[in-house]
Amino acid sequence: MASLPTGEQHEIVLGDQVAVVTEMGATLRSYEVAGRAVLDSFAPDRRPDGGRGQILAPWPNRIRDGQYSFEDEDLQLALSDAANRNAIHGLVRWAGWALAERGDEWVALTTTVWPQTGYPFLVRLRATYRLADEGLSVRLHALNDGDRAAPYGVGQHPYISLGAPVDEGVLTVPVTERLLTDDRGNPLGTEPVDGTAYDFRSPRRIGDLVLDSDFTGLARGSDGRATVRVQGPDDRVVEVWLGDSVNHVQLFTGETLPDPARRRQGLAIEPMSCPPDAFATGTDLVVLAPGAEHEIAWGLHAS
Repeated sequence: MASLPTGEQHEIVLGDQVAVVTEMGATLRSYEVAGRAVLDSFAPDRRPDGGRGQILAPWPNRIRDGQYSFEDEDLQLALSDAANRNAIHGLVRWAGWALAERGDEWVALTTTVWPQTGYPFLVRLRATYRLADEGLSVRLHALNDGDRAAPYGVGQHPYISLGAPVDEGVLTVPVTERLLTDDRGNPLGTEPVDGTAYDFRSPRRIGDLVLDSDFTGLARGSDGRATVRVQGPDDRVVEVWLGDSVNHVQLFTGETLPDPARRRQGLAIEPMSCPPDAFATGTDLVVLAPGAEHEIAWGLHAS
């Protein structure tokens, strides 16, 4: 029997919560609570489209022309987004991740970014998914196991299901600024959200607004977390919490997904440590010294 295109399916369960993480990419393929889908996901016999559920490391989002300089070395990454001449979403989305440890309600997978053309650094990654009474939590950990400093960023790309098109969702996003981008998705500057169509600091219906934007200036609670909240037409509510190392969140309504039937059916709420093109601009870029570690945490709560 042929293997599934995303490899082994690691299912974790706690009460009425069920999540599935795939061998390929340590991708969060699905998450359900009480039989209802929290994620706009993909079937086990399909590959993820549009970054669906994937981990984005050692950089999230885009690097313009795949070019950057680090420690006086000019580097060129492969243009994985050839149409827009960008390097997009890192190097581990399609890699195999090994099962490191697991329990009934949690699983940890690991992979290594080996030194290669455009990224001559050695970084070991670990993704841990855990179910608890308050929902699903995700920890994405990196260790520089090489002998030189390494530039690093990380994110993830879940699509939230509202049981309806995203137009009907009521969205709350506690941020102060939006990144302005060119037609290739690369940064031009920032603008305050105040007074714009992108101000969701108070709950507001998404309607026909097109979203493919990075937001920053996150307002956090006493626990250091910021929370993005989206409510569907049947009063289902999903909260995406972002830990204190998550400095940016990308919102995407899915207009450019390859399958027209999937467009605007799920809202991508993407935690990121840094914005697009951070390798070139240095904005919120993590520089991992040899032996240094970095981690972001985020999670989902559905009610």
